[in-house]
Amino acid sequence: MAEFDPGSLPDLLPLYYRRIFPFGPYGRWLLYGDVSKNYFQRREFSFTLHDDIYVRYQSFNTPQELEKEIQKTCPYKIDIGAVYSHRPIQHNTVHMGAFQAQEKELVFDIDMTDYDDVRQCCRSAEICSKCWTLMTLAIRIIDRALVEDFGIKHRLWVYSGRRGVHCWVCDDSVRKWSTTLRSAAVEYLTLVKGGEETIKKVILSDPIHPFIRESLNVVEEHFEEYALVGQDILGNKESYDKVLALVPEHILWVRKTLQKEFCKKRNSIQRWEFLKNKTEKSSKVQWEIMLQYCFPRLDINVSKGINHLLKSPFSVHPKTGRISVPIDLQKLDSFDPFAVPTISQLCHELDKTGNDRGDKEQNEGDLESPHRNRDCKKTSLVPYVKVFERFLEEMDRSQKEESPKSSDVQMDF
Repeated sequence: MAEFDPGSLPDLLPLYYRRIFPFGPYGRWLLYGDVSKNYFQRREFSFTLHDDIYVRYQSFNTPQELEKEIQKTCPYKIDIGAVYSHRPIQHNTVHMGAFQAQEKELVFDIDMTDYDDVRQCCRSAEICSKCWTLMTLAIRIIDRALVEDFGIKHRLWVYSGRRGVHCWVCDDSVRKWSTTLRSAAVEYLTLVKGGEETIKKVILSDPIHPFIRESLNVVEEHFEEYALVGQDILGNKESYDKVLALVPEHILWVRKTLQKEFCKKRNSIQRWEFLKNKTEKSSKVQWEIMLQYCFPRLDINVSKGINHLLKSPFSVHPKTGRISVPIDLQKLDSFDPFAVPTISQLCHELDKTGNDRGDKEQNEGDLESPHRNRDCKKTSLVPYVKVFERFLEEMDRSQKEESPKSSDVQMDF
């Protein structure tokens, strides 16, 4: 496998955007079947260029025009924004207050750094196979709620390329949600509250909401292997004192008993069993600990703001070189962030085919050129593009079934 060197990006990006980036399905996605007049033309794109030059309010008449601009500027990062009332590139010519964000996918951003207070294995931007379980749990919990509680159909989950995941909710009715509706949705999905100074971040009240019960079912399935074995959260005094600090003040005697007896137990599993026995009459104590250590931690501001930008699928992470690839929910447990191809790996795979016909032969012309499709298929990006194409096919099928009737997602918070 070709090692990634961040300094090589200026040389690799032109090849990636010219011959590998899946512009065909990408354009189909953002067109949404020409759902309304000038829908694509009113979409904001932003590019982060070499030397951290940040260019906002880019907009294009067609996906082909977007493709040409990306190939010309070779952005280090592509962000996707809202669909505005006017073309974003003309925002300076519009009367103040008239330029408004009107629609955007409901998006979720889950970053591993937000779990630093409960991770034993890694810190900051570092991740490993042990703590990646947190992302798997987050996807399972949020995705179940989106489908079963909100009635949402079209969710695209994407690996960020480094230490987290993004979700794009693409249902027609959801893209029209107001900031108020988005805020209500993310509040419904938020349980872990408080900053670094807050010790106890999960407080449950009676009766336990069905969403929390469903989430606990997911967490309980993975808790022993992830938290007790992998993270060893009760493995030593420093670790278990953090857990015991979550035992409520009104049963302080339980905390003192646990502190006294924990040192006599051999490992995290034995200590957790003892804790469960001692808190049997107050099972919320166990649940609050489990949820604080395992429940999804969403970036609320990313989700509630219609005009908030989010990194595009198939963008390259400039530090790791990994591609932001769609995640196959049917194979979620086997998804490995370290197996995601880097841009250098993809270019090396293409180079090995010995089939570089040059720019003119391959790229003057049509968005869906057979040369481009063959080039992408020569690389390990193929399975991820297939996941993306399946997602688009499901959206197309749903659109045909629902047309001409309109459907609204019912919400019950």
